[in-house]
Amino acid sequence: MTDREQYAPGPAGGVQVRKDEEKWTLILVRELRHSPEKVWQALTDPAHLREWAPFDVDGSLGTVGTVKLTWVGTPTPLETRVSRADAPRVLEYNDIRWELEAFRGGTRLTLWHSIDRRFISWGAAGWHISFDVLDRLLAGEPMGRIVGAEAMKFVGWQRLNAEYAKQFGVETPSWSPQAAQKS
Repeated sequence: MTDREQYAPGPAGGVQVRKDEEKWTLILVRELRHSPEKVWQALTDPAHLREWAPFDVDGSLGTVGTVKLTWVGTPTPLETRVSRADAPRVLEYNDIRWELEAFRGGTRLTLWHSIDRRFISWGAAGWHISFDVLDRLLAGEPMGRIVGAEAMKFVGWQRLNAEYAKQFGVETPSWSPQAAQKS
């Protein structure tokens, strides 16, 4: 059995939301065992992002400027403006902000991501799994990206989705394998 087959995400946690009308901001904090410089590279380099993130980019996110960002499962790239890239501390583009803080020999990574409130628990579950994949990648134990429809097929994703929905006080969005295949 491979690491990927044995993978099961831990319980929902380290996440909060700020509620503002239809767009809510997901705030996810994860402590990683790796230096801010190493985490920064994983957040900005297209080759690293393809290993763990729920999107691809056609250029580095590490400098202010424009790139094309494509969310996995969507056909159309988004013109994305990197508005802030202060290595290795703050990265901002579109409705995403990352902060990296040196912490206990590693990095405290904080993500702010504005998401339609109807899908906030999906976003939390997806980022939770992506952060697990990122942590293993940085530790030299890559297990491959688990995002989009593929992530939704993991039993652990379904559990996380329900746990986060309960934490946030929202109804668990409907999910089916057929819906996952269409996305």
